[in-house]
Amino acid sequence: MGGSETNRLVKGALLLTLAGFISKILSAGYRIPLQNLTGDVGFYIYQQVYPILGIATMLALYGFPQAISKIAIDMRGRGRKLSIRSFYIPISLIMFIMNGAIFLFLLLNADNLATWIGDSNLVHTYQFTAIVFLLVPFIGLQRGVFQAELDMKPTALSQVIEQLLRVTIIIVAAVLVAKNVINYYDIGLSAVIASLIGGMAALATLFIIFLFKKPISMEVYPIPWNYYVKTVLILGMVAALNHMVLLVMQFADAFTLVPSLMKYGFLLNEAKEVKGIFDRGQPIIQLGTVLGSSFALALIPSVSKRRLVEDRDAFYFYIRSALKFSFYLAIGATIGIIAIFPEVNLLLYKNDNGTMDLRILMVSILLCSLAVTASSILQGLGFIKRTAGFIIVSLFTKWVLNQLFVPIIGITGAALSTVISLLGLLVMVMMNLKRKLPEWTFFRNINYKAVFQASLMMLAYIYMIKHFIPVHLLQNRLHVLLYVLFMVITGACLFMFLLIRGNALSKREISLLPFSSYILKVYNWRGNNG
Repeated sequence: MGGSETNRLVKGALLLTLAGFISKILSAGYRIPLQNLTGDVGFYIYQQVYPILGIATMLALYGFPQAISKIAIDMRGRGRKLSIRSFYIPISLIMFIMNGAIFLFLLLNADNLATWIGDSNLVHTYQFTAIVFLLVPFIGLQRGVFQAELDMKPTALSQVIEQLLRVTIIIVAAVLVAKNVINYYDIGLSAVIASLIGGMAALATLFIIFLFKKPISMEVYPIPWNYYVKTVLILGMVAALNHMVLLVMQFADAFTLVPSLMKYGFLLNEAKEVKGIFDRGQPIIQLGTVLGSSFALALIPSVSKRRLVEDRDAFYFYIRSALKFSFYLAIGATIGIIAIFPEVNLLLYKNDNGTMDLRILMVSILLCSLAVTASSILQGLGFIKRTAGFIIVSLFTKWVLNQLFVPIIGITGAALSTVISLLGLLVMVMMNLKRKLPEWTFFRNINYKAVFQASLMMLAYIYMIKHFIPVHLLQNRLHVLLYVLFMVITGACLFMFLLIRGNALSKREISLLPFSSYILKVYNWRGNNG
């Protein structure tokens, strides 16, 4: 791979990271007004259908494009062009059969799924959800072809357009629910409509670009059916699964939480509301994980088997830096959000219901950020199937623990099962990373003294400010907003300032950060030598 091609690959990866960051912010952000407008029951209904829609999105965005990109690059390496008869038609047929099978499964088993989760009102929603999977082959095919040409712009553009439309339609539907124009269960159907319209807009965007680029030929060559099926099926599913860490947790909750809460003693309507309260934690965890992992993931394109051989020192530097950034940012975010969670809960959701259990759930920010970063490093080394296997194990762990814990200790059990499942995932990934890279160390690279001091000072600062603010001032939502914004900004700045002053990062690592010239002034204040 030449220098210019490598640069295009890195820039493309960064562009997809940015598009993913924007989409994740939108995905987490819209769920807050959704809950405000429809309440915890409306939020519960949305969260019952969201994991299935999320699977379709991941297949179209990550899974199938990565598989098709690999096939297209291999074809190009053999001197073959992307032929209509020998590439596009057979690949489309394979993907359509796979997604058609999912479509038929959901369509024919929607009543069984609804009965399983204890809510027969969701039957029509699950049947309608099946249609979304019929768009996946066409979106995934075009994204994969563009990515094979190292052109990530169509994928990034279509992703942002899709998400913007989806968010807009869901918010409009939530407003209609709030005004009693449509009922609560229509929010689930609206989510499916939003995904369909967003998907069709993404498909139209890709198709227009496709017409201009025309990466197509009339060449005919023997169709390697076995290779096509194996790559699309295995790599497509595995690559998608590697982006579903939080999604699989929500998937397990969708199918086990309400029945388990009813065993705990709640009536059906009470269980729905309690699950809606528990789901409040999902957008906050998603935002925290984006904060804790996105900057670290921007370094991942520099991690590959080739770099390990050609530039070992740089390879290990990027691994250490990615995980250190992830750890420091995530632990700061986790501790800070736990400390101010009563006010965050009140600000975002209008009351502080479920605060104690949601505080336990917030530990997921640290665990998920590190697990996502470490998994991405393993994927960069080529261990894609292995990381997918770890995620499947964490899904089953979460599923079983929900059924064990929730009937005994209620929603606290759901929070604990998420934390334990993510901890297990992190341990598996880190142990495997250590096994593959014996020279690499993580825990020795962390400056625990600096982390402890920064965390302690941030907590002392937060509780000191809380002590001096009269309680009655935090009864007004605008005042709570100003308070939370002030605490988040100043608390984060204090935490990072103390980390840097405590030599938690080297000069070389600081140079990777935005505004590094200003940060180095803080670092050099006492004449640190790095």
